[in-house]
Amino acid sequence: MNLRRKLAEAGFESNDDYEFQVQSLFAVELAHLRCLNVAGDSGRRKTAFANALAQALAYPRVVYHDFSVPEPVAPTVIVTQLDDEDGGQMVEPNLSALEKSVLEACAFSEAERTILILDQLQAADFRDQVRLFEFIKKQLWVGTFGSVRAHSRNFLLVLISNDPLYHSLARVSYRIWADAGSGAFAYRPEDFRMGQDARELFVAFGQLFEVLGSTPTVSEFEKILKDALANVRTEEHLRHCVFGWMEYVDRDRLFAAATAPALTDTVRALNSLVGIDEIVGS
Repeated sequence: MNLRRKLAEAGFESNDDYEFQVQSLFAVELAHLRCLNVAGDSGRRKTAFANALAQALAYPRVVYHDFSVPEPVAPTVIVTQLDDEDGGQMVEPNLSALEKSVLEACAFSEAERTILILDQLQAADFRDQVRLFEFIKKQLWVGTFGSVRAHSRNFLLVLISNDPLYHSLARVSYRIWADAGSGAFAYRPEDFRMGQDARELFVAFGQLFEVLGSTPTVSEFEKILKDALANVRTEEHLRHCVFGWMEYVDRDRLFAAATAPALTDTVRALNSLVGIDEIVGS
């Protein structure tokens, strides 16, 4: 099973095949921790990609931290040393959510392949970003609890940010773009159990999606095609059909006057295929 299908089964569907990018990520010998920067448009699609990649690559341990989630104030823990002659007390350090995640991931990496996903990095304190750079470079995290080392062979760090990465972090990261609607429209009638009499319709759909600047995924186009064959008879119908089933499509462009000719051609090919005369005044 190829990576694109594994990603789709794990909840991330795309027209892109990430085989080469992922192979490149792991092919190079590095003197520091392996780090992946998942880039893309704003939104949680990058998060979906990171989690799906962890499942597709069968990582037994996945640790996740979101910098945008407010951190609760942890109570101070005081431990009394009963065996101490002066009855002294020791204050246990309060670990941040980031430190807990790093500590947990490093511990797992001693025995198992582990992926640590750090999401919404743009919300992190800049000092934490500097600490992350030092962690990647030295494979050692130094915190309030002491220090802990990551097992470089088993450890993958994934960074997700809605803003460009801090320069030093970008220099030690491999970047993948998690886009939804990229790729050319390359579907054929036989891919959807249709005959060659549907070729004109598929050509028209290809031209429409080229005008829109985005391409539906396989499952999205399958829904669009079924809906179109059963219900779409006008340009307005088709606009709502495409917008309804595609996650990433520019609505303004879809409803713009410049897109009308491509919509008209697609509806004409559709009505011709299903045996309905062209509807005037749609």
